[in-house]
Amino acid sequence: MRVLVAGVGNELRGDDGFGIAALRGLERDESHGADVRYFESGIAGIALVQQLLDGFDALIILDALDRGAAPGTVFILESDTAALAASEGPREPIDLHQADPEGVLQLAAALQVLPPRVWIVGCQAADCDELGAGLSEFVRRAVPTAVRRVYDILTNLSIGASEAHGSA
Repeated sequence: MRVLVAGVGNELRGDDGFGIAALRGLERDESHGADVRYFESGIAGIALVQQLLDGFDALIILDALDRGAAPGTVFILESDTAALAASEGPREPIDLHQADPEGVLQLAAALQVLPPRVWIVGCQAADCDELGAGLSEFVRRAVPTAVRRVYDILTNLSIGASEAHGSA
């Protein structure tokens, strides 16, 4: 089971650095082995799509979100990859330098490199506009929660892969 974990965002813009902070928390632990690749994509969507060209079974994207919730709320969103793969491509042009996760997933699907399982582990941002600011207190405290959620996903993927392998 090959998994790509991608940190998305700009750490120079306040809470937009959430994905990068969470990725760094994950990179310290190598217990998931060589089958998990950690990648800091920053805000360059095309770089993430290029990584997907290497072929992965799953993708976990870490990113700041705005879903209208309380700042620091962590969300686990599983993408409908079948619907993305069946679509006829992006409805609107995608800025490949600053593509959001949805744009990256649409492009990856169009190029037929979208893994069959995709999650976004996101955190409700408080402020992504203040240049040079670090994470807000709410989002900083949410990073360990997001890291645990990624570990949960990786563990479930490992269990699922070993069960599938054992039944073959």
